[in-house]
This record gives sequence, C-alpha cells and structure tokens, in this order.
Amino acid sequence: MKAMIFAAGIGSRLRPITDTIPKALLPLQQTPLLEIAIRRLLHYGFHEIIINIHHHGQQIIDFLAEKNNFGAAIEISDERAALLDTGGGLKKAAHFFGNDPFLLLNADVISNIDLAALYQHHQGSGALATLAVQHRKSSRMLLFNDVQQLCGWRNVQNGAEKIARPASPLHEMAFSGIQVVHPGFFRFFPSDQDTFSIIDTYLAAAAHEKILAYPHDQDIWLDVGKPDQIEKAERVLSQVLL
Repeated sequence: MKAMIFAAGIGSRLRPITDTIPKALLPLQQTPLLEIAIRRLLHYGFHEIIINIHHHGQQIIDFLAEKNNFGAAIEISDERAALLDTGGGLKKAAHFFGNDPFLLLNADVISNIDLAALYQHHQGSGALATLAVQHRKSSRMLLFNDVQQLCGWRNVQNGAEKIARPASPLHEMAFSGIQVVHPGFFRFFPSDQDTFSIIDTYLAAAAHEKILAYPHDQDIWLDVGKPDQIEKAERVLSQVLL
C-alpha cells in the first residue's frame, strides 16, 4: 500500500527551533516526527511512501539516506522552489499513486490511530475519501450530515462557512490530518492552480461525491505545531511509536 507524508511545512509556530531544522525532524525523546510517521506506516503495511519537502529539505533527504529509508521504498516530492500547500503538494505527487486508494498524513500529527483499520473502513465504504476526525475543539471545523457525509466547513473564530452540500442538522468535527483517498479525487484538482488547500478540494468533491467521516475519539491525537505541545507529545509517545 502507498502513502504520502506532508513534511514541507515551515513550522513558523515552532520558531526558533525550526530556524535550523525542518519541522518534520523535530525530535520527541530523540525520535524525529518523520521517523515516527514512517515507522507507523510500515507497521500497518504501507511500504511505498512519498514525502514532500520544502523548508531545510536537504536535511530530510540526508536523514532518510542515513536511515537507509527505514527499508521502505521512499520517493521525495521536491517543493523547495515553491511551497504548494496540501492540495498542491498532493497534485505534484499524483504520479506516484497508481489506481488504488492511498493514505495521507501530516508529519506533525501524533496519533495512535489504527491506520490499517482506517484503510479497510474506506475500502468498504464506497467513498471517494475518508477523513479521520474527532469531537474536539478546533478553530476550523468540518461539517457532516447525519450519515457522516462531508457537507461543509466552518471557521469557529469568525463564523465564516463554506457549504458544498446543504443539510440540516450539520455536525462539527475536527479534522485529524489523516485520510484515505481514491485516485478519482484527482479530477477535482483545479487545472489552473498549483498551490491550493486540500480542504477546498474536498469541498469541491463533496458536492458530487461521498466524502466520509471516520470518527476516532478513542485515540490519542496531538498536533505538534506549537512549543507547548512538545511536552504533551513526549508524554504519550510510548503509546504512539511502533
């Protein structure tokens, strides 16, 4: 099975740490975030992996070489010339995936979610994409109908909304940055843009296709995007690292 790790982020909220290293190589108890993600993917059977790079990207290339790619088939999607956001990053890497569903995850997300169970759930759902979500606070929420189909997006801070599929009631869920996607999703990429959000593309697809929630409230989940999250992540690392 194939997967992509989004590792191109600048990590501005983690400065000054990320002034000298890419966010994906931030260590938790001496284990870089990227290594945690790769080891979890391998454990669940994802042995072909593409990783996008931008900020201090050569350090990621050198790290993977030093670790002999952890025994996996790893390809680099190089965004050092221009950071493409999540949708644009996936568009650039689209050649890698073939015809089968694949998994996407953010390098700075720490979770003990069962990736194989998520993948199998997607396979049996008939969905174009399956998004791991939780009932937790977030400044930006995805909106789902009663059958857990994506309908829209809401900015909790300013009340802005984008509705792709009108429904009532709508249920707020926080996106976990982990998802399984069928390659048919690529037809919803904007042809005239190279830099765009994957969330905007999910909303475009949701008007026509089934994009489903995969609630995993029972799992550990942390976004290691701020310094105050590092200590929390280190406390749960033993439950996440495989």
